[in-house]
Amino acid sequence: MRTNATLFYVLAVFFFVAAAAYTLWSIIDQDKVEPVGTVAISLTGILSVFLAFYMARSHAAQGGELPEDRLDANIDDGDPELGHFSPWSWWPVFLAGSAALAFLGLAVGMWIAYIAGALVLVSLVGWVYEYYRGNFAH
Repeated sequence: MRTNATLFYVLAVFFFVAAAAYTLWSIIDQDKVEPVGTVAISLTGILSVFLAFYMARSHAAQGGELPEDRLDANIDDGDPELGHFSPWSWWPVFLAGSAALAFLGLAVGMWIAYIAGALVLVSLVGWVYEYYRGNFAH
């Protein structure tokens, strides 16, 4: 996180320099300050400072080094368990198709949305309870 904070501080300096250059360029070109671009680039620099400060404070509060910051870390050190996913499950495909049909019903005709609502419920229940029946029951 220390590296990320440093990168955001460098990015903030870049945006503040870019805002000054943009303002100077607009004064030279049009004899007045163009406020929208100047404010947008300056606020981007401020956002970078906010992010860098947050990351620096988070790093200080952790008290330890993250695997990304250590030179002797392995790839597996920063790889947490993300959860359990079913690579063979067809329920997400059915749910996405039902949701697409629901949005089509909102655009074309409301009667299609009612049918899609029932299909969404069936797909959602099937996906939630797929490990309670069949070959993969617990």
